[in-house]
Amino acid sequence: MHHKDIKRIIRKQLKKEYPNWTKLTKKEKQVIAKKILKEVVDCYDFRQEVEAPIEELLCLEEQMPTPGIMNLEAMARFIKNHENSKLYSIHKKGSGVYRADEELRVIDNVLDNQIIDKLLSYDGYTPGIRDFFPHQFLRAELLKVIKYPEISYRKFCSNEYMGIDRKRNRSFIGLPLNTNRQISHVQLCQFRSDLSFTQMVNLTVYIIHHFFQRGLLGDRVLHSVDSTELAAECQRLLATVTIKGQKVRIYNDINCDCGKRRKKRDKSIYVVGYRIHTLAVIDAKTKHSYPLISLLAPANHHDSNFLVLLVRLARAIGIDVKLITADEAYHDNEGDLYKETGTYLITPPKSTISPPGHVDIETMQATCNDMCTIPMEYVGIEEEDHEFKCGAAPGECPYADSCPQFRHIPVDGGFFQRIPYGTEYVQEVLDIRKNAERPFNLLKKREGLETVRVRSQHVVLARSIFTTMATLLLEIAGTRRKKKVHRKQMQLFANG
Repeated sequence: MHHKDIKRIIRKQLKKEYPNWTKLTKKEKQVIAKKILKEVVDCYDFRQEVEAPIEELLCLEEQMPTPGIMNLEAMARFIKNHENSKLYSIHKKGSGVYRADEELRVIDNVLDNQIIDKLLSYDGYTPGIRDFFPHQFLRAELLKVIKYPEISYRKFCSNEYMGIDRKRNRSFIGLPLNTNRQISHVQLCQFRSDLSFTQMVNLTVYIIHHFFQRGLLGDRVLHSVDSTELAAECQRLLATVTIKGQKVRIYNDINCDCGKRRKKRDKSIYVVGYRIHTLAVIDAKTKHSYPLISLLAPANHHDSNFLVLLVRLARAIGIDVKLITADEAYHDNEGDLYKETGTYLITPPKSTISPPGHVDIETMQATCNDMCTIPMEYVGIEEEDHEFKCGAAPGECPYADSCPQFRHIPVDGGFFQRIPYGTEYVQEVLDIRKNAERPFNLLKKREGLETVRVRSQHVVLARSIFTTMATLLLEIAGTRRKKKVHRKQMQLFANG
C-alpha cells in the first residue's frame, strides 16, 4: 500500500505545482519527476498506516458518485417532464437526407437535442452566442464511433467526412447543409476535456434508459464485471524507484502506469496505460451481454479493488445489481461486496485455495470427520460460515453419541463462496460468464476503442463512455445483429 500512497502524493504534487505539465518538454519533465520522486520518498514515513481513501489510491477520485448524478427513475421523470413541456419539436426526426440509412435514422429518433443540451449545460451556459451546441459535439462523437472508428479525429473533421457534400453526416450532426461550416478536431478535443464525470454519467443513464425501454432484455438477467487494457501510446518513463519490492513509476501521462496484460500471443505481457473495468448486463436466456457503466484506472491495480466501486456506481444510477459473475481476479476475500451492497458474487474457484477436509469436491458432499460415512445436509449460511447438520436417520450412525452432528465451513474464494460451488445453477452462471467478453469485443474491435490515442485519463474515459453509448445505440437500432437462418432456408441455399 505504501507504494500506492507515494504515487498518489507525487501525482497530486505534480498536478498542483505544474498545471502546465503537458506543455513542458520531455527533458524538463524528467528532471522534475526525478526531483519530486526523491523528495517524497525521502520524507515519507513508512511506519504510518495508509489512511488515504481507496478511490485516491486507485486514481479514481474524479469517478465517484456525486449529488448531480441522475438515476434511471429520475431520468425517466426528467424526459417525461421535458416532453410534456414542449409546444413543438425544433429538431425534425428522421431527416430525408439520411432516411435511407436505417441505422442513423433509428439512432436519430432516440437522441433528443434539447434533452442533451440540458444534460450538458453548466452555470453561465448561454445558447444564443454559441457557434455549436453541445448536442452537435456529442452527435459528432457518436457518428465517428458508429461509422468511422478506424480513422483519426483530424481526418474525420475534414471535408472528406464533414464537408458540404457529406449531406448525411452533416444532417445527423445538425450542421447546415448550405454552408461548409465544420467542427474542428480541436473543438471536439476541447469538448471531451471539458466534460465532467457527472455529465458523462448522465449521458450514459440517458442512453441506458432508452435501451431498457426497448425491451431487449428478458425477465432473467444477471450482471458481470470484467476488464481490458487500453495501452497509452508514446509513453516515456521519466523516473522510477523500487520500494519493498514494488516499483513506483512516473510517465509523461502522470496517471497511467505499467501493469500485466492478459495473456496474448502477439503482445508483451506488460502494458503501459489503463484498464477499463466494465459492468455488463447479461440476458440469461439469449446469453447476450451489453456494457452499462465503466471505471478507468491505471493498469497496475488488481481487478479485485474495483468490484465494490463499480456496484456502488451502478446503484447510484439506479441499476439493481443482485448477482455478479466474474473471473477469478475479481475475488471478494474480505466479503466487502456483500457487506456493503448485499450483492452476491460467483467466480470460478481459486486454484490457490485448498478445499476443506472431509469434502468430496466432485459431489460437494461434506462429512463430519474421518469416521463419518454419511453425507451431511446443508442448512445455509450464517454470517461468514456455511452450516451443515447430520444427515443420518435416527439409529443409523453408530457415532451419534460422540459426534457434534453439525459442522461449520468458513466462506472462502474457493468451492465455498457465499453461494457454494455445488449449489444449483452455479455452473450455469459460470458458463454464462464466458459471454462477458462480448462487450469488450464490440467496444475495442467494432467501435474502435482499441486504437484510441490515449492523451489523459479524463479524455480516454470520455472516449470510452461515448463508445459504450454507441454500442447500446447500435443494439437499439438492431442493424448489426446476425440474422438467424432457418433450416429450410439453409437447405434451399444448398440446393441452389
